[in-house]
Amino acid sequence: MRCAVQNPPRWVSSSGDAERPNVARLYDYYLGGAHNFAVDREFAEQSLKIVPAAAIAQHTRAFLRRAVRRCVADGVRQFLDLGSGIPTAGNVHEVAQQADPACRVVYVDNEPATVAHGRTMLRESPSVAVAEADLRDPDAVLGSPEVRDLLDLGRPVAVLMVGILPYLTDDDRPAEVVARYRAAMAPGSHLVVSHLTADVQPDMVDKLVGVAAETLTPIVARSRAEVEPLLAGFDLLEPGLVLAAKWHGEGEAATGAETVSYGAVGVKR
Repeated sequence: MRCAVQNPPRWVSSSGDAERPNVARLYDYYLGGAHNFAVDREFAEQSLKIVPAAAIAQHTRAFLRRAVRRCVADGVRQFLDLGSGIPTAGNVHEVAQQADPACRVVYVDNEPATVAHGRTMLRESPSVAVAEADLRDPDAVLGSPEVRDLLDLGRPVAVLMVGILPYLTDDDRPAEVVARYRAAMAPGSHLVVSHLTADVQPDMVDKLVGVAAETLTPIVARSRAEVEPLLAGFDLLEPGLVLAAKWHGEGEAATGAETVSYGAVGVKR
């Protein structure tokens, strides 16, 4: 599926990425954002006939908002959002800075086009930056100019891994990746994780995995037992590792989409 974009807006890079569906822009579309193209919208509308991807994305974003607010309430004023995608409406810096304008946020993504979009969108926000790095390389992430300039890793930081760990295969050793970030986090730092699971709705998640494969960015669903080791070394805040919609949920309507992701917030010991 290819679709040329004439006279693209300023946030579009020149890499030709407007000609094929893009995961970050699909997520933006599902959340009602404006940073997507016809090719994304066409793919998204087709996917919605198979799986409630928009509802899943909205539940993930709702969990993110609740977790960020809890981090701020706990005194954290620094956020590192790994695999952030496009910082569309209701993202980390908006939620955190609404609670305290002093909050600083670094978004991290490994896709040049997504990073270019984000940097253009945030160019007038001195307390927010976007780093181009792969979360599987913590040294590159933590050593990026954006992290060095905005975050003080000697003080508590919230590391956000919301919806991104399913993109790490078992060969990527996700538990080891998380552990390397944990080692760099000061005591009192928070880890926010959500992860796709097929524990409750295996048929729905199988369809979602199939849709994701068509974007050339496959995902992996993991069981509760497989997610738990990712949280080693952190004391989980109540109610622990639960379905993300149950983590201080706000009474969202039950559609089935609320049962496909685990969520947890932990504090480094």
